Formats: sequence, structure tokens, C-alpha cells
Amino acid sequence: MFVLDTHVDTPSVLLEGIDIGKKQKYGHVDFPRMKEGGVDGAFFAIYIPKELDQPRAAEHAVRLISEVYDAVDRNSGQAALARSASDAYENQSKGLVSVFMGMENGTPIGDDLKLLRFFHRMGVRYLTLCHNADNLICDSAASTSPRWGGLSPFGREVVGEMNRLGMLVDLSHASDRTFYDVLEVSERPVVATHSCCRSICRHRRNLSDRMIKDMASCGGVIQVNFYPYFLLDDWAAPELDALIAEYEKWQGAYRHDLKDEVALEKYRMISDELKDYPSVSYRKIADHVDHIVSLVGPEHVGLGSDFDGIEIAPEGMRDISQFHLILQELESRGYGSSDLEKIAGANFLNLLK
Repeated sequence: MFVLDTHVDTPSVLLEGIDIGKKQKYGHVDFPRMKEGGVDGAFFAIYIPKELDQPRAAEHAVRLISEVYDAVDRNSGQAALARSASDAYENQSKGLVSVFMGMENGTPIGDDLKLLRFFHRMGVRYLTLCHNADNLICDSAASTSPRWGGLSPFGREVVGEMNRLGMLVDLSHASDRTFYDVLEVSERPVVATHSCCRSICRHRRNLSDRMIKDMASCGGVIQVNFYPYFLLDDWAAPELDALIAEYEKWQGAYRHDLKDEVALEKYRMISDELKDYPSVSYRKIADHVDHIVSLVGPEHVGLGSDFDGIEIAPEGMRDISQFHLILQELESRGYGSSDLEKIAGANFLNLLK
């Protein structure tokens, strides 16, 4: 089978000058740990912070894409870029990890479809329409005062052009109204590359049972996120929220100035704390997979960890080297080889075809 993680935020980690060709102590993803976890490929997310305006967002996106290209070039004996499912299977046959790219937040394209086409030419194969704020395309699930009431008029053009290009529309982070506007407009199946089930965990980022059924009826796939806050309600103690806030503060300070040794020391110290902090069991990931399968069958679910974009990972799934354990857990719950192959990656790769 081909094992695919459809969302890791590793490009942002590359800004720290880390060599992901070597096994690292920090972070969740590098090529040796992907191999160790039995992961054949991953979508590296070109993540755009909501604070950036369009010119700075576009510049940041190009920089991250360049970092991905350079990381793969430096480690050509371990990894190769992939733009299609056939690329992925060919890379697998050569023993190489596949690096796909998706863009998280459509701000870099502004209101210009030419920029959407540019990023597609650069290898971006899905676009998460927004992140934790509204943009020119649509409203976000995090918005308290929606700007558009779903998709904007330009957003409808974006979805149509993505359909034409063969670029997957990703509805993770989108508001419920945006979700249903996209289902109405899109002529091709859409995806949620890193989302969970709202009936298990009430977070606004998660999908309701009705949304899961409606996405599946259009041929789409829901990729289960590993972030504990999306897996289980009310599990975290208040001190964890404070610790994560400190983590984000010092991480941001260090990425702003790689010569800031104080920020690096604080960042690493809190990283060590979070690696050992009691968390939700990775088996909860399997519960969300089970729930989606119970609603729409095994053809509409997969795995999108959000590694390197989450501050704390589940117990037993602290980084991508343990990815194989979730497939073993599903097997222990009675999933046969055919269904495991679908969930591991085939469902998502089939949409790329």
C-alpha cells in the first residue's frame, strides 16, 4: 500500500535551517522518521499566517516553496517531489519518499487567478481556501464576524479555476457556509485534508455528520487530524494552554531572528516539555476514522496529521516515526487489507488522478 499523510507543516520548520535529511530531536517530521513510520509520502503545507497581507503572503509562499525544493534537492537519495499520483507510485518503486505540496490559506493569490495558476505550476496540488481568518476567497471557521456569508464572488471563480486545473479544493478551516457554497459550486470532489468529527469533539474546525455525508456524496475524502484539541473535548488542563502560548511566543521570536539564542533556548525547553506532556491516546484518531466509516464507508477517509503545525501530539503518536501504529490499530479493529489500503492513501491519491 501507499501510506500518505495529507498535511504536515514542515516547510515552516525549514525556515529554521533544519536538515530534514537527518533524524532530528525536535519537530515531528524528517525523511528518516518518515521511513521509520512507513510513510511513503506527505503533503508539505505552504502555510500562510493570517497576519500577512497579499504581497507579503505571496513572498512568504514563494520562500517556503523554495525551501521545499532545496530540501528535496539536498536529499535526492531519500526523497523526490511529486505532482501526481503516478509520480508518487514511481517514487515508491525507487524507495524514495514523495513530497507533495499544498497551500494552506489562499491569501497569496489575492484576487488574481493568474497567481493561482502560478502556484499550480510550481507544484501546489491543493489549496486550503483559508486559515483562521476570512480572506478574499471565503469565510473561515474561526471568524466571529463573517465577511462574505460563505464564498465570495471571487471565491466562486477560484473554485471553478481549481476544478479546471485539477487542483483539489480543501475545506479544512472553512466555515460551514463556505463548505456548502463550495459543494454547490464545485464540479469535482473536494477534500478536508486535516479535519475531525464534530460529533466526537465539538471544535468548530471539525465536520458535522451531515457535512461528512454531503462531502462523501460528492466523492470527497475526509483526512483525520491528529491534534488532541480536535480529537477530544475538554481534555487539556488550563496550564497547557499557557504553555502552548509561551511555545508559540518563543517559536515566533526565534523564526524572526535565528540569531536569538535566548528565544531558541526557551523554544527548545518548552518543546521538551510538550513532548512529554500527558496527551490524548493516538487510539482516538482511530475512533474518528471509525465514525466516518460508520457514516460513509472506508472510501471517504484518510489521515492528515497536521504534524509540525501542532504544538502537542497524541500519546503514542508523538511524531511521524510512529505513524504505522495507527494503521496497526485499525487492523486490530477488524479492517482488512483492502480497506486499510484505501485509508492509508489510496482514497486521496485516486482523487489526484
